[in-house]
Amino acid sequence: MRGPWSRRDRDRRGWLRGAPPPRWVRVLPAALLTGVCAATLLSDEPLDIGFVLGAIPPLAVLSYGPAATALLGSLVVAVLVVPAFRLDDPGSTDLLTVCFVATLSVFVSFVRSRRDAQLVTERAVAEAAQHAVMPPLPPRVGPVRCAGLYRAAQRGTLVGGDFFDVREGPYGVRAVMGDVQGHGLSAVATVASLLGAFREAVLDQPDPEAVAARLDRRLVLDSAGVRHSELFATAVLMDFAADGRAVRIVACGQSAPLLLRGGRVVELDVPPGSPLGLGLSDAVPPVCRTVPLRPGDRLFLASDGVSEARDAAGVFYPLAERLTGFADDDPAALAARVWADLVHYSRTLEDDVTMLVLAPRD
Repeated sequence: MRGPWSRRDRDRRGWLRGAPPPRWVRVLPAALLTGVCAATLLSDEPLDIGFVLGAIPPLAVLSYGPAATALLGSLVVAVLVVPAFRLDDPGSTDLLTVCFVATLSVFVSFVRSRRDAQLVTERAVAEAAQHAVMPPLPPRVGPVRCAGLYRAAQRGTLVGGDFFDVREGPYGVRAVMGDVQGHGLSAVATVASLLGAFREAVLDQPDPEAVAARLDRRLVLDSAGVRHSELFATAVLMDFAADGRAVRIVACGQSAPLLLRGGRVVELDVPPGSPLGLGLSDAVPPVCRTVPLRPGDRLFLASDGVSEARDAAGVFYPLAERLTGFADDDPAALAARVWADLVHYSRTLEDDVTMLVLAPRD
């Protein structure tokens, strides 16, 4: 899912990519018409500026529907033929040309309006489907406060190759964050499969190692029917104690979370085991590490899109160093602060950016 973002469209679509046009584009046709009328009425001599009016109907197509475009086209023709405006007596050929352009603009506006309505419907369906795959995190799951941030590198998508979730089950609160092989919409099916397996495992698996084995088995089965398939994923699984005093962590081919404690950033020593989907969970079971937690501790997880972002000189984003300056932030604001700093640091982001902040104790 490679595709660099400019700074302007990292958080929003540009108006040339489906967003509504800015106000100045909507105002421009009426402003040009008003300006031509005012200039001709204030001038002592006839002005040969009727050609400007010919640009108004095509500009109206960018912002208005066929009815408004037809109205502006009619006003343009009226200004050309009304003697009071003294537009240097435009000839019949010029008038017919403007009428043709205005009529064509109405047709183009009709086609654009129908197309835009279809695109809005398709985008709404796509957003609903992608939110169903990975719905927004609630601010709290059981005793754990949660904050997540996801920015897909591919424009127009909400879900790509990264995923996270936090669920409460009979064995406590569990969280997962991972990255599947591949990028873009082709990875969404794998993400949906993994998240479905995780949500089921939360209900019936007694420990995080068993949850990891379930996810590994899910990917192995998904790739069994695909010839030459190399489907795999990296992930970190966390299992919080009921009293919030400890968390058990299993890393499957991915770095462990960073622990923010007392204004410092601590890199947890959790062995990165084999990735999911390779069928190695039985032969080489993942290693689970238990980390004691104190009041005020926060766990920060980030995808490769954060740690591998580069500045103009090609230097990687120093995540641990930057987190030290945000260590006192509320969990809900921490991911947003890091995102804003990352956007300022890196001129282009070519991969999904995912962050998950968990605060198990107040």
